[in-house]
Amino acid sequence: MKPIEILGGESVYCINEKQLEKAFELANDNSESATRINAALEKLEGELDRNERAALAFVMIVRLLKSTTDSTSSA
Repeated sequence: MKPIEILGGESVYCINEKQLEKAFELANDNSESATRINAALEKLEGELDRNERAALAFVMIVRLLKSTTDSTSSA
């Protein structure tokens, strides 16, 4: 696997404080999104153990990165 720089740039691997703030805003303050996000989290937390949730988080990050790359290359 090719190493990925995580110290800067536009990679989803680089989560800055502003991104984290926006994520919590979406998950807590946006009524429509917050309801869906929190329902999904509750379901996953009830079904997956800690290691499985961590694995899922990393897999989702990779898929987000790939979807960004795919949409950029097809534009």
